Amino acid sequence: MRLLCGAMLAFVVMAAQPILYAAAPGWRWALPDGVAPPPVPVGHAMTAARVELGRRLFYDADLSANGTMACAACHEQKRGFADGNATRPGVHGDAGRRNVPGLANVGWLSPLTIADPQVTTLEAQIAVPLFGERPVEMGMKGMEQELARRLGADQCYRTMFARAFPQPRGQIDMVSVAAAIAAFERTMTSYDSPHDRYLAGDAAALDPLAQEGARLFAARGCAACHAGRQTTDLDYHALEPTQERDPGLIERTGKAEDAGRFRTPSLRNVALTGPWWHDGTARTMEAALRRHPVPVGDQDMPALLAFLASLTDQTFIANPSLSRPDRACGKRL
Repeated sequence: MRLLCGAMLAFVVMAAQPILYAAAPGWRWALPDGVAPPPVPVGHAMTAARVELGRRLFYDADLSANGTMACAACHEQKRGFADGNATRPGVHGDAGRRNVPGLANVGWLSPLTIADPQVTTLEAQIAVPLFGERPVEMGMKGMEQELARRLGADQCYRTMFARAFPQPRGQIDMVSVAAAIAAFERTMTSYDSPHDRYLAGDAAALDPLAQEGARLFAARGCAACHAGRQTTDLDYHALEPTQERDPGLIERTGKAEDAGRFRTPSLRNVALTGPWWHDGTARTMEAALRRHPVPVGDQDMPALLAFLASLTDQTFIANPSLSRPDRACGKRL
């Protein structure tokens, strides 16, 4: 129990302190020219063994209190690793509070959550669904010892942890679980949408309607917040009056000016990740567009929707290395 308590303390401290980053020489990235690998916290190096372990853990429902919910239950590959619901109930039936985001290029996004600037690494973010209580998602608060017991009872998991974390001797705890899942999530790279190919010089990758939509997107100021390669400035903005059930960033900062502010979401694979908005109440992309302060006329809507559809990366949603593994330790799961 002492080891587990120490591991959880290290896990919590890791979320609160400044993070140093290092290159990941042990992992070969397949990235387009001009894209640097995502930052990796010192001490959490990328390795094939960690990615393999993290992939299995991501799809394992034993990470939830009653064994019914894996990370992948809310993050489905075919939906850009979102889930198609407005919000998702937790393992005990607690109503979800916020819409599940997609995970494309999540390794480049920091802060990680839409209303908590203190969660800046994937390793720290994993605590939100596992141990969070508002709402309860996977319901594992107070069950850290049980999680280690469940995973340690599996000989294959013991082997995989030993390979992934030879120091400290394959120890199974929340630090190693979080590090492995984070390593896998950093491999969720998405740079092969039609719009990516168009920016890389393939003039035929976007049809004229989508090209017009891209022009309108920039001209109307949308790209000011949905900026750069990841289509987000990673800053917080208020677009609607504050709602009592979800006041936004003010919950963390206590500053009146942060009421109703949420972090700009990435638009990668946005056509797959609906419903939209922080609470999933925009049932269509058109409805989401109309909630923004810049009015969109009916004549411009088809072009803007075509542009947003061009951000879908079919290679990403079909990538077999991101799907549920069917084998581990040479045996079928």
